[in-house]
Amino acid sequence: MATAEKITKVHELTQKMAGSKAIFLADFTGLDVASVTNLRSQLRKASVEYEVVKNRLAKRAAQEAGIAGLDPYFAGPTAIAFAKDDPVEPAKILQKFIDVGGKITIKSGLVDGQIISADQFKALASLPSREQLLTQVVWAVKGPLNGLAGVLSGLLRNLVGVIAAIEKKQGESA
Repeated sequence: MATAEKITKVHELTQKMAGSKAIFLADFTGLDVASVTNLRSQLRKASVEYEVVKNRLAKRAAQEAGIAGLDPYFAGPTAIAFAKDDPVEPAKILQKFIDVGGKITIKSGLVDGQIISADQFKALASLPSREQLLTQVVWAVKGPLNGLAGVLSGLLRNLVGVIAAIEKKQGESA
């Protein structure tokens, strides 16, 4: 690569790193072209970019983006997945790919400015999706509200019954 191309590549990587909510570093040793193509298409559907990078350029881009702590992981073959939105979805895709026999190894990652280890990556991948979490929150709020509505309507029903009984008793005595 010529120097101008390297400068351009570092700038592109810096922009991608700075604009991503999550970055996952992977060792792709032993991965064949068909598997990479399959993985890229799955990641693309989740709005995630997957790119093989030169370690020296990636280190420089991380420094320019203000990301410290990833330097030790830029060794050997390195690919980076850039997640612009939800960090859980790409982690799930990568972990599922690994689970079905994909020959990649997660080195590390960066989620919301925090460096994560491979074990923390697995924990992140096991989290429910954002939609599932929102659904759980809605049901957690809805349950007690439904119970409260039931109790209040029961109280009103009992009050109406008592008033009807008093009216009936007064009608008999008159």
